[in-house]
Amino acid sequence: ILAAAGADGGLAPALREAFGDAVPDAAAVLDSVLDVLGLPGSDLLSGERDVADLSPGGYLFYDSTKALPRSRFRDDIVVLGVPLTEMCNREYTDARQRQLLKNIMYVGALTALLDMDLAVPEKLIADQYRGKDKLIGPNVQALKLGYDYAKANLPCPIGLRIERADGVGDMIFANGNDAAGLGAVYGGATVVGWYPITPSTSVIESFSSYCRKLRTDPETGQAKYAIVQAEDELAAIGMVIGASWNGARAFTATSGPGVSLMQEFFGLAYFAEVPAVLVNVQRGGPSTGMPTRTQQSDLLACAYASHGDTKHVMLFPEDAYESFTFTAQAFDLAERLQTPVFVMLDLDIGMNERLCKPFDWDDSRRYDRGKVMSAEDLDAGKTFGRYLDVDGDGIPYRTIPATHPTKGAFFSRGTTRNAYAKYSETGADYVYNMERLRRKFETAKTLVPAPILTAAAKSTRYGVLYYGSTSPAMAEAFALLAKDGVQVDMMRVRGFPFAAEIEDFVANHDVVYVVEQNESGQLRTLLINEGEIDPKRLTREEMSVPARMMAIADIFEALTAVDRPYKKGKTLSEAIKIMGFMRKDQHIDADLFALFLRSGVYRDYAERYMPRELIDDVDITAYL
Repeated sequence: ILAAAGADGGLAPALREAFGDAVPDAAAVLDSVLDVLGLPGSDLLSGERDVADLSPGGYLFYDSTKALPRSRFRDDIVVLGVPLTEMCNREYTDARQRQLLKNIMYVGALTALLDMDLAVPEKLIADQYRGKDKLIGPNVQALKLGYDYAKANLPCPIGLRIERADGVGDMIFANGNDAAGLGAVYGGATVVGWYPITPSTSVIESFSSYCRKLRTDPETGQAKYAIVQAEDELAAIGMVIGASWNGARAFTATSGPGVSLMQEFFGLAYFAEVPAVLVNVQRGGPSTGMPTRTQQSDLLACAYASHGDTKHVMLFPEDAYESFTFTAQAFDLAERLQTPVFVMLDLDIGMNERLCKPFDWDDSRRYDRGKVMSAEDLDAGKTFGRYLDVDGDGIPYRTIPATHPTKGAFFSRGTTRNAYAKYSETGADYVYNMERLRRKFETAKTLVPAPILTAAAKSTRYGVLYYGSTSPAMAEAFALLAKDGVQVDMMRVRGFPFAAEIEDFVANHDVVYVVEQNESGQLRTLLINEGEIDPKRLTREEMSVPARMMAIADIFEALTAVDRPYKKGKTLSEAIKIMGFMRKDQHIDADLFALFLRSGVYRDYAERYMPRELIDDVDITAYL
């Protein structure tokens, strides 16, 4: 299309001169057209944004085959040019090799610039292409070409260095999407209904890859799993719910837009009480948002997915290790609780390789199928009520369809019903079901992964709650604050509904910061909604210092005023005592209240505006 447009625009001679009889790709044609028109190339358009984003003193590495004038760059950055395209065209004749090996040349140049041992990337290439030996030679050659060019023409090494270290120990490099796919295999999943969406697609690709190795009969070659790409997201989650109802362990993977489209079936699974697992690899929203950027954007969308009083279980892994373990655990939780379970990854965890603990698995572990009645139970005369709570935990017994030829459940319904699954719109039956579902959610608090506390070296008023992919940054922040003598307790939230320890953590600190990667403070909202936590404990920093000072002044003036017809003025000690209780209950700023007392401002005000008979002695040490 671009070539035709260029010809129509009178650029055919220039294009023939540039390409001859070869058929160029679209990007090459576009750059040629832009070049003839005197405009920057497509790569430069994005490159200029990269230049603008660089920090002062930073390094810009670019393909200098078509050298750019110094005016294109900033004076406060270091520009490193290597003619990668020219070198590839000179060394290789195959178009595919030219494109791919250019990247390896770049790695070679970077190896020299960062003062790395060339043997390290050579070994990585050999490991990567083990069994495909004919690919090793060209890649190593390209690596050395880039390395040698940088050594001969660039200031090697630059100010940034990479040094050998042995702190990795037995840790492994892995990404969360691959780990979740493997976790689903170990968790017993045999059915997937899915629809591709960035950045979750590789979860299913990983599951498929591992199933071919681990769920294929070695003698017959028969697959013992089913992966169905549906026509849309709603169909995908419908397949998962249907397979789960029939006794399989089934799941899907999606991202925020897919969650939005699946809402109706989430409500069905919640109210009909059918197990289902969804791996949500979150990305930037709202709407299409930023498909290739990370964000913790879907907590509220998943917690309350669908209409009515729905409420769902969520797990928050921090890395690939927990992506593996939590995904496997999600299938046990879904069947134990007979409800959808959301594994909340994000693009950062899902697609970036990180160091983590090696995955582990106890081969003696048995799947928790929850409360399932067998044919023997039914024949023995055990009472079966599909929605009957027999022991107070809110979870009823279920049967797998066709467990018994005449007994048990063969159908499900999303309508209201009584304890024996008969349609009912009576108030008593509705209240019974909703209260039982609430009890089940209380039971879930004891089953989701418990939060992890990182305590400061000394007692502190300050706490931080965080979750998921913010973990590495929080670990670094904790160390830096401790180094500066700032004591902060940290608690990592790993599951919803929230365990009792989280409410205790908030209650035991005067100030609690909630760290999350979204604009609206979704974890904070959940904590307030579900934890019965005073919002003031989590929003202190939203009031400016002057606003918090004015709050103290207004309260003090109101308590001591004698010109109010509806009350008598308090004595000075009474007013301070009441404000002391308010400080304890987090209604006023503790630090500013202490300053208010130490500075003597309270007494200066009293002597100027309060009647002499109301000014009595105050022991401020009781409030400091």
